[in-house]
Parts: sequence; C-alpha cells; structure tokens
Amino acid sequence: MNVESYFIKLFSAHTRHIGDDGAVIGKQIYSNDAFCEDVHFRRSWMTLKQIAYKSMLVNISDAVAMNAKAQYALLSVAIPSSYSLHDLKELHSGFQEAAEKYGVEIIGGDTVSNRKLDISITIISHSERPLRRDGLKKGDLLAYTGSLGKSARDLRYLLNGGKVHSGSKFVNFSLRSAFIADATKSLSCGMDISDGLGSDLERLYSLNRVGFHFNKRLDKKLFCSGEEYEMLVGFNPRQRKKLIRLAAKNRTPLQIFAKADRTAYRRPCKAHHF
Repeated sequence: MNVESYFIKLFSAHTRHIGDDGAVIGKQIYSNDAFCEDVHFRRSWMTLKQIAYKSMLVNISDAVAMNAKAQYALLSVAIPSSYSLHDLKELHSGFQEAAEKYGVEIIGGDTVSNRKLDISITIISHSERPLRRDGLKKGDLLAYTGSLGKSARDLRYLLNGGKVHSGSKFVNFSLRSAFIADATKSLSCGMDISDGLGSDLERLYSLNRVGFHFNKRLDKKLFCSGEEYEMLVGFNPRQRKKLIRLAAKNRTPLQIFAKADRTAYRRPCKAHHF
C-alpha cells in the first residue's frame, strides 16, 4: 500500500479540491510542498543558498504545471539553533533569488527552532485557464518535456559520497513555464514529474481510467527518476504538429512516448521522490 496516497485519500473524501498539483479556488490556485533535511537533501550535498533556491523552485513548479502565474509565497522554515547570521543570510538569498526570477513576492510565514532544516512553502498563484490532471482520453498521446534520469543518476553519486556540479539537475533546474503557457489550450491534461514518470503515470491512470500503450520500451531508470520537474502532458493526436512547433519555439525538447488506451497500468518502481 502507498501510505502517502492512502493518507491523502482520507482528506479527499471531504473536498473536491484535492487531486491536482494545486487546489483551484476560483481563479486562485494554492499549492504547498515540504523540503526536508535527510528526506529531500543532505546538508553536505548543497549550500544553504542552493537548498533554499531549489525548495522555492519545487513549489513554483506546481503553479507552472497548472498554467498559473505564481504571485505570493508563505514560508515556514524550521531552523537549527546552531545556524549563524551568515547561514540565515544564505537561506534568504536563495529564497529571494528564486522568488524574484519568477515574479513571486514572499509575504510572510513562520519560523521555528529545530534539529534539522525543514522548509514548507505555500504558493498562491493565478490562472485564467488551469491545466488539470483529468481530461485524458483514449487515443490521446502522452509526452514529457526535456530528458529524464539525470536527477536519479546524480543522487546515486551523492549517496556514494560523490559531488555533483552546481549545474546538476539535482541542484538546479529550469521550469517549462513559457511552453505550458503557449500549449495549454492544446493539451488534454498535464502535471509536473516530481515522483518519477512511472508514479505520475499511475496518478493519471487512477484519475482518468485509461492505461498506456508505449511506443518503445523505456528504461526503468528513466521511469523511476523523481525530482525531475519536467512536464508530463496528454493531448489529442490532431494537436501533435502544433505542440512540436510550440516546443521548438520555446526551446523545449518534447518526447512523445505513449498513447492512452483501455488497458491496466502498474508502475514499474517503488513510489518515492527519488
């Protein structure tokens, strides 16, 4: 049993707003992700600025996935009492740099003392046309942006005592905001790839009741690499040429890999972020 999915379903029975990358309330979208030491990162792997910067990107990614413009952020940060003033400035620098890059204003939150660094961010965004996970139909094509597998590869280096470059996808990545803004009208559904392609396909399968016929055999390392923050999208085959054109316009590689079909689907890897 997937404990995370079970726990979320306990709340889903009481609201219709759970199930997407964020909760749509009118034209506002609310999303939240935690970024915790020894779960999502280790202090020896990244600088404090890199940790804060990535935690903000992880959260803004949910807004991008729903074709929303992130506007405001609330930060809750549990900070070890051993941190110096310089350490706090490093955290601030990472949060602020990412926020400014994507036009987000940090408007408050909470701080508390803790033994480890734990971060929770709520993003408030706006969308005139939210891109949701439901809407995938039999015969639709599925694609993902960019390339997959690098995040898991670099995590393996880190777990084995290695180092990764500051440009590593595990440390820093680009969000596909321009492509999604252009493509949303032509898409049936979309979500960001945070738990791995295999696990996120299972979410589409459960929600839309369609499975997948793959164009070719995909490597398990590609299926199971989480923390990618690329986009997983579905669309009618008639939109194929248009989406390829929009992807090229926005310099976004687009890999069409499957077709939705009435078949069962089982993820090929354990459900986790990495």
